[in-house]
Amino acid sequence: LYGVTDRSWLGERTLYSAVEQSILGGVTMVQLREKDLAQEEFQKEARQIQELCKKHQVPFLINDNVELAVEIEADGVHVGQHDMEAGQVRQKIGPDKILGVSAQTVEQALKAQAAGADYLGVGAVFPTGTKDDAVSLDTLKAICQAVDIPVVAIGGIKESNILSLKGSGICGVAVVSAIYAKEDPKAAAAGLRKLTEEAIQ
Repeated sequence: LYGVTDRSWLGERTLYSAVEQSILGGVTMVQLREKDLAQEEFQKEARQIQELCKKHQVPFLINDNVELAVEIEADGVHVGQHDMEAGQVRQKIGPDKILGVSAQTVEQALKAQAAGADYLGVGAVFPTGTKDDAVSLDTLKAICQAVDIPVVAIGGIKESNILSLKGSGICGVAVVSAIYAKEDPKAAAAGLRKLTEEAIQ
């Protein structure tokens, strides 16, 4: 269960407390994705969340910002198709860091794997407010079959639809609002974790 942050859902809560609650609920990896923060703020936030993840022994990844990930020695970085090319990212972060790449097609998935990706984020598997380019279940299955690296489904995933991904070949799901938009991120994560384990058997 992969938690991807989005501060726009938090209301009065701090990102730190929401992420900590989600980890306590069962999130097994955290990606800091903050599109609208100034670099200095982002760096400060990243260091705090990194410490928190270290404390709980959960891998901490940064979205898109390869330079920052290298600078603070994050556990890894996740890049999309329109960000830096995966092979270049691998060169910058070195062989030991986690590299995640977004993919929507089998061709993109194979290319990312060849460039050194450790896992793929495939989606959106359900239409979402932020992404309307949904990936069909057939495409998700085809990608899982085509690559040897883990595939994580992302996009519009919530408790009510997660089990429809069962049998697709994924080894996890990434969620944003299904955890961080909830009043109780810990309870939300716990419920999703249970369903995820059922969905990936």
